[in-house]
Amino acid sequence: MGIYMTEVKRLIGRPFSDESVQEDIKLWPFKVVAGRDDPPTIVVQHEGKERQFVPEEISSMVLTKMRKAAEAYLGETVKDAVITVPVYFNNAQRQATLDAGAMAGLNVMRIINEPSAAAIAYGLEKMPPASDRGRIVLIFDLGGGTLDVSLLNIGPGIDTFEVKAVAGDTHLGGADFDKEMVRYCIQEFIRKHDDVEDDIRGNQKALRRLRTACERAKRMLSSTAQTSIEVDSLHGGVDFCTKITRSRFEELNKHLFSKCIKALEKCLQDAKIDKSGVDDVVLVGGSTRIPKVQSMLHEFFQEKKLRRSVNPDEAVACGAAI
Repeated sequence: MGIYMTEVKRLIGRPFSDESVQEDIKLWPFKVVAGRDDPPTIVVQHEGKERQFVPEEISSMVLTKMRKAAEAYLGETVKDAVITVPVYFNNAQRQATLDAGAMAGLNVMRIINEPSAAAIAYGLEKMPPASDRGRIVLIFDLGGGTLDVSLLNIGPGIDTFEVKAVAGDTHLGGADFDKEMVRYCIQEFIRKHDDVEDDIRGNQKALRRLRTACERAKRMLSSTAQTSIEVDSLHGGVDFCTKITRSRFEELNKHLFSKCIKALEKCLQDAKIDKSGVDDVVLVGGSTRIPKVQSMLHEFFQEKKLRRSVNPDEAVACGAAI
């Protein structure tokens, strides 16, 4: 089986000793160690040999793959790029992102904050101000690994984005919903198969397969009320199968949904703006497809229409391209 690495954005620009890095590596199905001068270093076995990569190298591989795909589609060489980053990225994280771009053979023309890019995708910078204070736009970006809530005051033109406030959680995203489902499935497996001697929690291959099945089930629950999580020969030669409903999924993750609302409230509080003063609410990130997320936002903003006509997976990329 091939080795896969996820959530590298949580590592890039951070030291190995960072508390959040130490928490993350406990649940990842790959090994992370301290490199020279304390950068987190990912260790993999490839063709019988141990190899180590820093996060910038992994990011550069992704960017290289994207560059080659663009070149194949366009039929010409691609040299320039605009890269987006979370608004909370510090200087070290932004520099590491620039380094990854350079490793991929790209001339990074600009680093843009993700919420600004999302607003551009909707053309909000071209819309007339809603009042003399400008146009107040809230970007709710719930992606695979992070929640970013940003309040922008937008004037006419691409460079007139004033960030009024930001809030969020660097450990709240699709991966965290998946982890809660994995924990639930582990409990179910142990409950149903307590005669299996070895602890499944020490079987990294089983956890990878289970996580993939849970992610698939999560996506299914966005369009159906119930689905199954099935993995053949998961652990100890035992097949695993359990049903999960949307309501059970929401119950497992109610603490995470609560964090979403708290981040919204904090962002508005820090900006000293009431939710009635928000002119536009833009949904970004694949996890905003979760029905509970959408219903929470509808309830929170009530009369406000949620902007989601642009594919939430592509909104930031579209804005960067524009």
